[in-house]
Amino acid sequence: MLNVADARARILAIFTPVDTVNLSIAKLGGRVLACDITAKTDFPIFDNSSVDGFALQISDISGALPASPCTLQVTADIRAGTYSGVPIHSGQCVRIMTGAPLPPGANAVVMVEDTDFNERSKGSTAPQAVAVFKPLQPGENVRRRGDDLHAGDKVLSSGTRLRPQEVGLLAMLGLPEAPVYRLPKVALLSSGDELLPVEAPLTPGKIHDANSFILAALSESAGVELIRLGVASDTETDVRSRLLRAIDEKADVIISSAGVSMGAFDYVKSVVEADGELDFWKVNMRPGKPLAFGKYHGIPFFGLPGNPVSAYVGFEVFVRPALEKLSGQTPRLHPSQKARLAEPVESDGRESYLRAIVTEEQGHLSARLTGHQASGNLLSLVQANALLIVPSGVKSLPASSEVQIWLIE
Repeated sequence: MLNVADARARILAIFTPVDTVNLSIAKLGGRVLACDITAKTDFPIFDNSSVDGFALQISDISGALPASPCTLQVTADIRAGTYSGVPIHSGQCVRIMTGAPLPPGANAVVMVEDTDFNERSKGSTAPQAVAVFKPLQPGENVRRRGDDLHAGDKVLSSGTRLRPQEVGLLAMLGLPEAPVYRLPKVALLSSGDELLPVEAPLTPGKIHDANSFILAALSESAGVELIRLGVASDTETDVRSRLLRAIDEKADVIISSAGVSMGAFDYVKSVVEADGELDFWKVNMRPGKPLAFGKYHGIPFFGLPGNPVSAYVGFEVFVRPALEKLSGQTPRLHPSQKARLAEPVESDGRESYLRAIVTEEQGHLSARLTGHQASGNLLSLVQANALLIVPSGVKSLPASSEVQIWLIE
């Protein structure tokens, strides 16, 4: 059996990013940028006030105190969105609003709270003079041109998933659209005569199909377009028919759950081998050993196990990095941390991803298992907030051992 790292490397080697599309800025949230973005100008574009107050020359108020304020003549009123090119001179100031450009000659802004001007009702006019109660440092309460970024700066890199803050930056840069990678098309298939639709009443020998919804939610969290192939019965004809639909709908990747083990009625693996090829179908891990990977009619194919926890773990370890590369991102390993075991842990020597509850205790993270680790126990995954990783070759870890954990969002 392949180890986890080798299996992941072989999977990622065959994936390349999908093609790109131009989208308007209103549709860019969550998409992956397909080019570098360079600023065309400085930001802020001009020196501006960071507060509501009065723009002035600091030399005029160097001795200002509440008991002996400095009084200045107010020569103008500058609102955000307006500009005054009239310079201020010694003994003068202008009332200025947050975001408004500094007038020539001003080198600081005193907050209105540090003056004797108390009229703050909507539409109030500026006073003829104002008393200032404190001195200022050069540039105090001023946002200088270029404080945020400079013309020529690369501000976003290709492969960045655009969060709200990146979309806002693109808007600030005046970009009405941007090239992004299109959403990869992911075809999902479940298989098994035992599976019932969620709304159907349970009957002897039957269970409700959970994997379709687990894998759909995981795929959507990775940013894809879903093609739902439904649940295939345990016949070669039905499995092949549903997989061919993925080809017709131009899927970029196919993900199935169940049907890849050694059971007499597990047809997914045999259909894929007949109409494509399998690179491997066992990985030295727990849960999720019967993981199949290959191509079906040239389309990358993942055959995840039928047990829901195995399907979840297999997706996070192998499928998510592949979808990240497919969508134009750099595949990344799941962010990990270190924790101490609050109890002994047993494994079987395979690289294990065990459901755990992690809490902070006395300045460090402490981990304990959620209970029985059978791969069909979905509730234990719901109760977990982390996956605890036991390295390959390790069969037992005593309490207080330091372990690697993946926090579950």
